[in-house]
Amino acid sequence: MNNLIKIILSILFFLCLIDMPYGYYQLVRFIALVGFVILAYQSNLEGRQIEMIIYIGLALLFQPIYKITLGRELWNIVDVVVGIALILSIFIKPKNTLPNNQ
Repeated sequence: MNNLIKIILSILFFLCLIDMPYGYYQLVRFIALVGFVILAYQSNLEGRQIEMIIYIGLALLFQPIYKITLGRELWNIVDVVVGIALILSIFIKPKNTLPNNQ
């Protein structure tokens, strides 16, 4: 499920590079918030604390309630970097996980 969330978020972020209606960006912010919270929760359950903190930071960055205004160009860079990082995280497995019996 984590990989599906990462793929969906990546696609949504890459689509942000196209000139879309404002409502699309609002929807992406909400979906990103939910997706990153789920990823943070799963990372916490698996004992990957650094990854959990990164996902919480991304959830705060993309949350739709208090908007962070970075400008179109900077948001495009953020979208691409986060999209690529999410895709790479599917193939790169972390080493700092807790054993299943703990």
